[in-house]
Amino acid sequence: QVQLVESGGGLVQAGDSLRLSCAASGRAFGNYAMGWFRQAPGKEREFVASISGGGSSSRYADSVKGRFTISRDNAKNTVYLQMNSLKPEDTAAFYCAASPNYLPTYDTRVYPYWGQGTQVTVSS
Repeated sequence: QVQLVESGGGLVQAGDSLRLSCAASGRAFGNYAMGWFRQAPGKEREFVASISGGGSSSRYADSVKGRFTISRDNAKNTVYLQMNSLKPEDTAAFYCAASPNYLPTYDTRVYPYWGQGTQVTVSS
């Protein structure tokens, strides 16, 4: 079992930055690919970014490329999402997820473990 707890969300203005954190409990954190997803009101959950177990490989949604950076510290069992140049359309609940598949993926079906989410609101 892997338990995930997100933090770092908040209310910011357009153009600001935020860093989300996701702390994981459980063993062998480095064996899991980690992903960030988001869900805006009335919309489906969508992929944001993912990173391989070792941290050497990552993937991003086109909408966040060049603005968001995913990283991880396996010694701290934590994955991060650095979000720069935030836009009002980034407003959503952000969730981290863990997949035993090691390599990064956008497919929600391979992530059996999810956090409770943290809200990010970007005002214009």
